Amino acid sequence: MSFLRKLFYITIYTNLLIAMAAMAQCALTYIIFEWSINWYIVLVEGTATLLLYNFSLWWSKPKNPKESKFPRTRWIFNHEWVMWLNNGIALLVLGYCLWYIHVYSFLFLGFIGILSLLYGMPLFTFRDRKVGLRQIPGAKIFHIALVWVCSSVVLPYVELANVGVKIDQWVFIALCGLKFIFLVICTLPFDIRDIQQDSYYHLRTLPNMLGEQKAKNLTYGLLGLHCVLILTVPYTVPIKIGLILTNVLIFALLKLAVFKTKDHYHYAYLLDGSLVLQFLIVLVIGMFSAGT
Repeated sequence: MSFLRKLFYITIYTNLLIAMAAMAQCALTYIIFEWSINWYIVLVEGTATLLLYNFSLWWSKPKNPKESKFPRTRWIFNHEWVMWLNNGIALLVLGYCLWYIHVYSFLFLGFIGILSLLYGMPLFTFRDRKVGLRQIPGAKIFHIALVWVCSSVVLPYVELANVGVKIDQWVFIALCGLKFIFLVICTLPFDIRDIQQDSYYHLRTLPNMLGEQKAKNLTYGLLGLHCVLILTVPYTVPIKIGLILTNVLIFALLKLAVFKTKDHYHYAYLLDGSLVLQFLIVLVIGMFSAGT
């Protein structure tokens, strides 16, 4: 268990977990579209996510990172070579995969990159000072969800459309909406955990504005809404079962771990793991149903 715990922490600290989550969500889109997975697009998604999150870490590097009170910050900048090694590998893989995607997908990826950079770059005026979207009250969580919808749903759709594959419009629209809600569900616990830290940095996140308990209730409410909406969308039965089963497991994680105690800072990262788990559950149920 000690080895697995250390491995889990390393995937968090290096942003490999969030990169795997991005790849899993992108691959899940192909399953829902009932089309073979384009691994070039999936790898583009994973490597681009890793590079963007690492850039965000570097951009927000404190003056004395090795003296930070946050274990993650201390670890990252005590092992900074790992980040640059991962960046180098990611750049090579990204460069290779970009040769195999459509030019319009490449352009759309650039749009996603610009949209992602708006998160932290001080391009907006708020209360007479330049801020990024994360400093605008309540905008942070919705911006994150929007970027993920664009990269994990719209990017595969654009690539398929440009090679002549027609996807049912209702399936596409429903997936965009459901994915947005699901990503808000998976992001809210991080902002709830960071209420005090965000207050220190004068960030007005949704949990800061609602209060901790109301934000938790909102998470549970959105989880219930997500389950109801899954029943109404034009997906195959195995996919619906997989998505709802994932929601049940997320509810258990929130109730038994993430929201139960504040002593374990890293419990919230289980929600990143659930993004991978959702793909695996849908994949396994789909394979099982196809074999029966």
